[in-house]
Amino acid sequence: MTEEDALSIARESILTLLAMAGPIMGVALVIGLIIALFQALTQLQEMTLVFVPKIAVVFASLLLLLPFMLAQISTFFESIADKIIGLP
Repeated sequence: MTEEDALSIARESILTLLAMAGPIMGVALVIGLIIALFQALTQLQEMTLVFVPKIAVVFASLLLLLPFMLAQISTFFESIADKIIGLP
C-alpha cells in the first residue's frame, strides 16, 4: 500500500463520515435554532424545552435516514474490501 492509497482511504472515510453525519447534524441545528427563536420570542427559559424536542426529532430523522446511511457505509466497506482483495 502506497501513501496515495492511504490518503485515498482516509479521504473516502472522511467524506463518508460527513455524508452520514451531515444530515443529522443539520436537522439538529435547524431544530435548535427554531427552539431558540421560540424561547427568545416567548421569554420562556426552560432547559428541558431544548433537549426533549431535539432528541425526538434527531431520533426520527435517524429512523428516516437509516437506509441512506446504510447504503453509504455499505458502499464504503465494499470499496475498502475491494482494495484489500487487490493488494499484492
